[in-house]
Amino acid sequence: MIWVSSRWKILLMVAPAVVLFTMFVVYPVLYSVWFSFTKFQGFGTPEFIGFGNYAALGQDPFFWQALQNTVVILVVSLVLLIPLSFALALLLRRKIPGGGALRALVFGPAIIAPILAGLIWVFILDPKIGLINRLLAGIGVAPVQWIGGDTLTPYAISLVFIWSSIGFAMTIFYAGLQLLPGDVMEASALDGATGWQQLRFVTIPMMRETFAIVTVLLITNIFKIFELVYMLTGGGPVHRSETLVSYMYFVTFTNQQYGSGMAIAVIVTVLGAIVSAGYLALARRGRTA
Repeated sequence: MIWVSSRWKILLMVAPAVVLFTMFVVYPVLYSVWFSFTKFQGFGTPEFIGFGNYAALGQDPFFWQALQNTVVILVVSLVLLIPLSFALALLLRRKIPGGGALRALVFGPAIIAPILAGLIWVFILDPKIGLINRLLAGIGVAPVQWIGGDTLTPYAISLVFIWSSIGFAMTIFYAGLQLLPGDVMEASALDGATGWQQLRFVTIPMMRETFAIVTVLLITNIFKIFELVYMLTGGGPVHRSETLVSYMYFVTFTNQQYGSGMAIAVIVTVLGAIVSAGYLALARRGRTA
């Protein structure tokens, strides 16, 4: 086997991937940014209006409602999902009967398409036909507006997202735990460290990179939530349960305001990058402190 060391040969091998990435990722992103500065309804010539779409979004109450819902889902999901998935990974790491089957069972929801996951949970959370309200009615409790209301909808969406993502996060944590050096754990045990002390001072610090990977992946997935909203509430009533992506879909393809829709897409991308970069910066500062 001949080792390819020539710079031109390496560039030639990488060029097809670079060209495809540029055509199908870089160019569409830049084109979307351009459209965000125009007024375009799908026909005719786009009219350049500068920051007009962004200014209009600043005065759009539905946009701010969608942003608020997205932030609630982000915070609730991260606060609950990361510790729960890590705890599951710790539990399933133990040698227990049927451990492999349990891991597969926990991972199961992660392979279900989001549109089907939303459909499943409609029959559980729907205020009229949902299983939970039927059970509550059986014990004389008034039905609760789990989805489609003013208050609980983003929390319900968070619940469904946690259910569908916990197996994915757990699998990454489980893989990270398997890579921990056994001699370090044995040395800490010989030094008299309890299980809690090993977890706090050895396991978690050694898995900071894994925590960072899981958190960034979850942040990007939360900012892309669309199918769950579409199936659970359709964004209603009156856009009260929209997320940024679902509202972007409505503005772009229902109202045919492509410029405004692309402006929302740019905002989603920037917010996702800022939140991810901010978390990574805090994690890096924690490692160096």
